[in-house]
Amino acid sequence: MRKTTRLKTLIQAPKLLVMPGAYDALSAMLIEDAGFDAVQGSGFGLAASHLGLPDIGILGFREMLDRTRVIAGAVDIPVMADGDTGFGDAATTWHVVREFEAAGAAGINLEDQVMPKRCGHFTGKAVIPMEEMIGKLRAAADARRDADFIINARTDVLQSLGVHEAIRRGNAYAEAGATLIFVDGIETRHEVKRVIAEIDAPVSINMVEGGSTPLFTFAELEQLGAARVSCPVTTILAAMKGVQQALASLKASGTPGSEPNLLAGFGEIKDRLGALEFDELGGKFGA
Repeated sequence: MRKTTRLKTLIQAPKLLVMPGAYDALSAMLIEDAGFDAVQGSGFGLAASHLGLPDIGILGFREMLDRTRVIAGAVDIPVMADGDTGFGDAATTWHVVREFEAAGAAGINLEDQVMPKRCGHFTGKAVIPMEEMIGKLRAAADARRDADFIINARTDVLQSLGVHEAIRRGNAYAEAGATLIFVDGIETRHEVKRVIAEIDAPVSINMVEGGSTPLFTFAELEQLGAARVSCPVTTILAAMKGVQQALASLKASGTPGSEPNLLAGFGEIKDRLGALEFDELGGKFGA
């Protein structure tokens, strides 16, 4: 089964699809190892890991595309790309979708913020007119070669114009060709329930530890009827905390490996990266 078809099937299934965010190839591999069925390319995580900057639209299209290609190639499960605003107008969005599909992504997030965009859980967001976003989504649907390639339409309108407008846009975006509707920056449990119930399409909810949206259990979201939940920053928050702890231990102890519980084994990471297989290839084909 193609990865696009696999992702579409997972979204349409009654069971909630849980997609942790990856910020590089190794984090995507670890998501797959943990038993998750799909990966979300995290724009927040990519901006933080690649540039050391917040998710405020500085990471460009080619940078996002190249890193998504590597992530998609590192795992056997579907990867959803982060396409930000489509990096321009409807024509640019058409090209962006074509390129991300060719890079191996099984779907893409496209949002209705103005450029430069901001993380959905930051303040100060502004959105484009609904009609302009509808044009972008029609272009996105036209650009995909595979009809199962997922278009995840994100709206950030709730912060400025409220939940009613978010629901109105969600339904309009679904009519324009979006497979999945993602209302970001939700601030109350009641709003989460409303967008799931009142948008006539599969709905995605974003769970950001420390963000503006109240945290639900996966069982609660599944019972409410959500199609997907993304956890875009779990991996990079864990990585940051783990590195901080390991470095504090190294500095305090003056001895590498003094707290082995803070570190993966060197042999473990070599195995996960396939070092032995490359040694075998070298022996097979080397002079």
